[in-house]
Amino acid sequence: MARRLREFSDVPIIMLTAKARESDLLRGFEAGADDYLTKPFSAKELLARVRAVLKRTAHDSAPRAEHELRCGALRMDLMRRSTTLEGRAIVLTPTEHNLLYQLASHANQVLLHEQLLSAVWGEEYRDDVDYLRTYIRHLRRKLEADPAHPKLIVTSSGVGYMLVCPEEPA
Repeated sequence: MARRLREFSDVPIIMLTAKARESDLLRGFEAGADDYLTKPFSAKELLARVRAVLKRTAHDSAPRAEHELRCGALRMDLMRRSTTLEGRAIVLTPTEHNLLYQLASHANQVLLHEQLLSAVWGEEYRDDVDYLRTYIRHLRRKLEADPAHPKLIVTSSGVGYMLVCPEEPA
């Protein structure tokens, strides 16, 4: 959940959990937590930690500027998790959305199969290229004028995929 929230927000996150092992703590921070508090804890300690996190993040209280990713006629509204192409709503599954988000946030860059698999499905899937191919095919059906000859999501054979976006004039 924290990892998904970090895709579009810098809101402070304090994890409250019964898991006290170091590996659990590290996983929490890797997912994007700002603080980690294990049970049992007092209300005073929780309040102190909330104040500390809010103080640390107060300097950056302005909303994150990038709530939308654009690629030509393709628009991804990250706050609403909605996607449009030429003004037409495109219904994406959560996995399709996450995959397109990865491609769009690295537009015009080839992303390796392993990078995409790790980012969308997790490290344990980094070698399951068939998952990736299947979801790329689904995205192409929804986004490409001619999915058999893609111009938006292109393949770098044996390497990965790239979302091709027209360069915006400066």
